[in-house]
Amino acid sequence: MMRSAVLSLLVASATAFAPASQSARAGTVSLNAEEMSKSIPFLVRPEKLDGSMPGDMGFDPMRLSDIQTDLNYARWSEIKHGRICMLAIVGILVQEAGLHIPGEQFTNTDIFGAPGSVGFAGNLQIFLTIGIIEAMNFKKHYGDGTPGDLGWGSDQLYKLSSDQQKVRQEQEVVHGRLAMIAFTGAIVQTLLFGKPLLDF
Repeated sequence: MMRSAVLSLLVASATAFAPASQSARAGTVSLNAEEMSKSIPFLVRPEKLDGSMPGDMGFDPMRLSDIQTDLNYARWSEIKHGRICMLAIVGILVQEAGLHIPGEQFTNTDIFGAPGSVGFAGNLQIFLTIGIIEAMNFKKHYGDGTPGDLGWGSDQLYKLSSDQQKVRQEQEVVHGRLAMIAFTGAIVQTLLFGKPLLDF
C-alpha cells in the first residue's frame, strides 16, 4: 500500500514539469522570444532568470520566478535547504554505516527511528540550535547581501577574485541541489524497501 502511494505521488508530481500554455504567457514570450532556457531548451527562459545569480540555468518550468518579488529570498531558501540536505544525506550514510558517538541511544541505524531513540533532551538541543541560528540570520534573508552568507568563514571566499567566488558559489548551489535530490531519493527508498541505503 505504501509503495503504491509513494509511486503514485511521484508520477503525479511529474505533471508539474509540463510547459504552461503559450497563450497565457504571450506577453512574456514576446519580450524574450529569442532566449531559450539553458536547462530546458524547448522552453522560454523566465525573464528574472538572466544568469546573474550563481547556478542560474533558467530552470523554472512552473514559472515560480514570475510570482517572486525578491529572488534573493528564494536563493536564500535554496541554499539553506541544500546545506541541510548535504548534512542530512551524509548523516544518513554515516549512521547506517554504524559510526556514532558513544551511548546506547545513538546506535539506532533506522533513519525514522533514530530521533525517537535519542530522547527528548537530544532533540531539544538540536531544535534550540536550529532556532538560535535562524533567529540570528532571519533579517539577512530580506537584505541586499549575498544569499547564504552567514558570516561563518566567508573571509576565505572574499580573498578570491570575483570569477572564483562565482565558481565557488555555483558549486555550493549545484551540490545542494544534488543533495536535495539524494535526500528525497533516500527517504523514498527507505519507505519503499525498508532497507539501509548501502544494502542494495
